[in-house]
Amino acid sequence: MNIYKNLNELIEYIEENLEENIDYNELAKIIGTNEYTMRRIFSLLTDVPISEYIRNRRLSNAGFDLYNSNEKIVDIAVKYQYDNATSFSRAFEKFHGIKPSNIKKHPEKLKIYTKLKFNENINENSSIEYSIISLDEIKLWGKGIKTTYSTIKQDAPNFWIKMNKKYEKKYGLGDYGLTFYEARFDSPNFEYWIAYEKEIKEFKKIVIPKSKWISFKLDSQEPIDIHKLTREFYEKFIPSSKFKIRPLPELEYYTDNMTELLFPIED
Repeated sequence: MNIYKNLNELIEYIEENLEENIDYNELAKIIGTNEYTMRRIFSLLTDVPISEYIRNRRLSNAGFDLYNSNEKIVDIAVKYQYDNATSFSRAFEKFHGIKPSNIKKHPEKLKIYTKLKFNENINENSSIEYSIISLDEIKLWGKGIKTTYSTIKQDAPNFWIKMNKKYEKKYGLGDYGLTFYEARFDSPNFEYWIAYEKEIKEFKKIVIPKSKWISFKLDSQEPIDIHKLTREFYEKFIPSSKFKIRPLPELEYYTDNMTELLFPIED
């Protein structure tokens, strides 16, 4: 499968339905996976959640429509799937920096959010060694920070430095890094946690249910290598396989100068 060709088809489907209710299950079918995995692939490859991309495309087109037509604000709001003019006006002003009622007087304020287009000629031929493992319920204790798709590459290693400086003498080094994505589809924000297998009462308890996992072994603990393998997983491995991701955190397990990356999958 050429994931970029399928993503371009997904983008065209969105463009054709900006004035309609977009079914995310239909978007997932275009790239042959479930909704959760589709959302993860899109956000990782574009650094923007798909819901935000759709919202920005609608608001971009709405600005053009308001300037070039005599349509009422409420009609434009309904056209682009807003429940009422108030919620539309609030979103419009946040996006364009101007109220929709003033756009004809200040067209220079209009912000254009361009349609995405993926390069379909990227060579995807690669081999990634992996194993499938089953793990019982995992109990961990840790601390987390809020981060984003575009800043996690800096935030995660800086958080490790901060945690090690504060807790290494007392508790040793953390055993796991965890990335939480679930229930955060409408925002670029998510959380990164560092956790221990031993109980630490001043930390928050994390319970991860029994699951199957795809396991990758990496001869490195460098953030750049971990990020590269994670991107390869969503960019190349998942689109070419039949695995579907579960809405559980991704795990990084550190041992003997190695990193085991664990991605939760459906049975």
